[in-house]
Amino acid sequence: MNALVTGGGGFLGQYIVEQLVARGDSVRSISRNRYPQLTQLGVEQISGDIQDPMIVHQACQGIDTVFHTAAIAGIWGSWQKYYGVNTLGTRNVLEACRKNKVFKLVYCSSPSVIFDASNQEGLDETAAYPTRWLCHYPRSKALAEQEVLSANDSHSFLTCALRPHLIWGPRDQHLIPRLIDSAKKGRLRIVGDGNNLVDNVYVENAAQAHLNASDHLTPGSPVCGQAYFITQGKPVNCWAWINEILTGTGLKPVEKKIGFSSAWSVGWAMETVYRLLGRSAEPSMTRFLAAQLAQHHYYQIDKARRDFGYEPTVSHKLGMARLLDSL
Repeated sequence: MNALVTGGGGFLGQYIVEQLVARGDSVRSISRNRYPQLTQLGVEQISGDIQDPMIVHQACQGIDTVFHTAAIAGIWGSWQKYYGVNTLGTRNVLEACRKNKVFKLVYCSSPSVIFDASNQEGLDETAAYPTRWLCHYPRSKALAEQEVLSANDSHSFLTCALRPHLIWGPRDQHLIPRLIDSAKKGRLRIVGDGNNLVDNVYVENAAQAHLNASDHLTPGSPVCGQAYFITQGKPVNCWAWINEILTGTGLKPVEKKIGFSSAWSVGWAMETVYRLLGRSAEPSMTRFLAAQLAQHHYYQIDKARRDFGYEPTVSHKLGMARLLDSL
């Protein structure tokens, strides 16, 4: 097929591109920058911002399937920034798909679209969107996800959304590097009792899930218009996993603790001060981050297994070996 990967030079996007190329698909990428590694793969690259409708329209010409991974992630910043890229950018992609008669779109969403700061233990896709938001990223992604799923048309345009949780692996430029940097600066604290379980997913498994979903996104398929959690299939202790990464790179494990209520209060205070001062830098603690680090958040993947045969083929042990070797 002729595939477009938005954000093809990004962490997950690049793995999706590699898997598509490996099986013989023709791939185009749209990203803000050009990437030599994509050139080496023979990928056609379009440089541009998905907030530009004309660029997105150009990128979608002659395309059969779009894998939409481009997004702004984070827990701090203006609503305009997140809404512009994550929501309006997705709207531009949907409109360009319709104009160019693209048949399929697989949207990379996030489990944070249903996170309400409470413990989430074994939830499935029937969980509702929250009524309050602790930061702009999940809200902007939730709005985009709803537009993607509503756009599904059983005859002319098929869509679905995947929610990979805490993607990790070699070449990550965000989650793991920030974790290691915070540890080196002595800023890490175990938030809560340290017993919270979280889901995550190795990046190659997340990429494969996108291809599997696309392959099963056919007229009459149960995948059409649906959202899916994507994980390793078994949650891990959040702090044991963090310490596994730290000790694997020669750093000391995190031992100091702060209670969840205390971290929540610190986060609220820092958010207030940063807003009053108009600071663009991200606070070292926010309410969203406190909840993510202290609460359970793991999900069911039975629906993905049933509807498009998803199964994490790279185990946690093998993935960790590859990650630590790359570091």
